[in-house]
Amino acid sequence: MEKMNQALEKMKMLVGMDVEDEETAPQQESSFVFMDDLNRNCTLSTKQRLYGFAICLTTGITCTLLSMLVFFNPIKFGITFSLGNLLALGSTAFLIGPKRQVTMMLDPVRIYATAIYIASIIIALFCALYVRNKLLTLLSIVLEFGALIWYSLSYVPFARSMVSKVVMACFDTEY
Repeated sequence: MEKMNQALEKMKMLVGMDVEDEETAPQQESSFVFMDDLNRNCTLSTKQRLYGFAICLTTGITCTLLSMLVFFNPIKFGITFSLGNLLALGSTAFLIGPKRQVTMMLDPVRIYATAIYIASIIIALFCALYVRNKLLTLLSIVLEFGALIWYSLSYVPFARSMVSKVVMACFDTEY
């Protein structure tokens, strides 16, 4: 019965419903004070959330696709591709709220994927805007794209282990 309750709570969390746990509620209040204030100030209706999500996601995908037009100029490519990724990542905060977004991103299952993904976006923007080196910008975009895939796979159960096994099988040299 306990496992059923846990599964039900996880399903509620995945669809954006609040699940209050009596034991962890006081601890969460002290650690997420800023995020609680942000959530209280960012109350949107369901229609507004869907509009915000759609606009942000569409803009992010458009930036990512438009970056392909300037592919041979790695600096412009790095800026538009990274901006598109940031907008697409931020779009889900409209659906589930900024607090839950950050909580899910910092979940122990995906903390490393999140850190590498955000660091790769920062590195790509740094290389494009400050260093202005085409080779470094292109390499950082490749890192960003790989981190995006790995981060996205962290939301699909068993996807990362399956991809790891497939890649290992492809590079296996034993016959």
